[in-house]
Amino acid sequence: MADQLSIRPIHSKRDRQAFVDLPFRLYKDDPYWVPPLKGEALGLITPEKNGWYSHAKAQLFLAEEQGRVVGRISAHIDTLALTMPAEQGFGPGTGQWGLMEAEREEIFTLLLARAEQWLREQGMVRALGPISQSIWEEPGLLVRGFDHSPTIMMGHAKPVYQGWIERAGYSAVKQLMTYELDITQEFPPIVKRIIKSGENNPRIRIREVNKKKFEEEAAIILDILNDAWADNWGFVPLTPPEIKDVGVKLKPIVFNDLIRIAELDGKPVAFMITLPDLNEAIKPLNGSLLPFGWAKLLLWLRAPKVRTMRVPLMGVRKELQSSRLASQLAFMMIEYIRRASVERYGASRGEIGWILEDNQGMRSIAETIDSQVNKVYTVYGREF
Repeated sequence: MADQLSIRPIHSKRDRQAFVDLPFRLYKDDPYWVPPLKGEALGLITPEKNGWYSHAKAQLFLAEEQGRVVGRISAHIDTLALTMPAEQGFGPGTGQWGLMEAEREEIFTLLLARAEQWLREQGMVRALGPISQSIWEEPGLLVRGFDHSPTIMMGHAKPVYQGWIERAGYSAVKQLMTYELDITQEFPPIVKRIIKSGENNPRIRIREVNKKKFEEEAAIILDILNDAWADNWGFVPLTPPEIKDVGVKLKPIVFNDLIRIAELDGKPVAFMITLPDLNEAIKPLNGSLLPFGWAKLLLWLRAPKVRTMRVPLMGVRKELQSSRLASQLAFMMIEYIRRASVERYGASRGEIGWILEDNQGMRSIAETIDSQVNKVYTVYGREF
């Protein structure tokens, strides 16, 4: 049957549309898959609409069988990732692949071989995947937690994909975890004592962001992020075009009381970003804002009521990371946002992550507030 399959690079807008449409058929019977808004999905793979392409290049491929699209994959190279230290995950000669979907293992194997061929032609000697496409988007393959839908900016996948990737010669490089917790419950006594101590410390101030000063607040958070995450596995600094894109996408779901900045002696030293789970609102839309989806989404954005809040990013400046103060600031921000999430947005569940498997500091914080791992994503790698 392999001789009936063809793998070809995409070239046109119509090809990109077919690339985006495929998961809608493959996951139509999966109750936990969240259909992305097709316009957003198209924007991610269109160079003119995605700032990531200002420092990256990609080739997307479609698998076709008797005129029918049966698989897809992206091969891509991030030039900034090539300059990062190899011990942080990327480095010279490391390309990536992602956005992988296929009807059968045979199709996936051929798609992966074609992606690897393109990477080798670009001078790469190693591949990591799946990374779809920036490390800041949806890194890793879901390997645990198939029984509930992903939150905003997290991926979903078929359970069979893990075996397909591993049989293709790939081994796990890094695991990323998300933690969930019941935020209607108060935190353990020890956490309460730590928070109270921080509230009595005149050097500490935990403040809400001011959305009216969006760019100024974003610059503060980005400065802390770049310092806090600089040594993390997989870190690639965000560029101005990407920051602009993120601002446009996230500004509608930014609420002052859900994003906190911690100050020490008047200096911003830590932050926590929490987002209402937009996936709860877009899942029923099945990828389209027409005819009335846009109105439903607009109403939701004005006063969102959600079950889940997601914490995609936290950061503490490196100078404080090994101190007790780091966890104290984290607990204080988590508690204040927990209260707002329950009281003002009706949320009952929180999700923290992703968190690197070897980030013991963040894992300890998550476990101290009685949260549990609910999803695990694996990034795989192979040398050519």
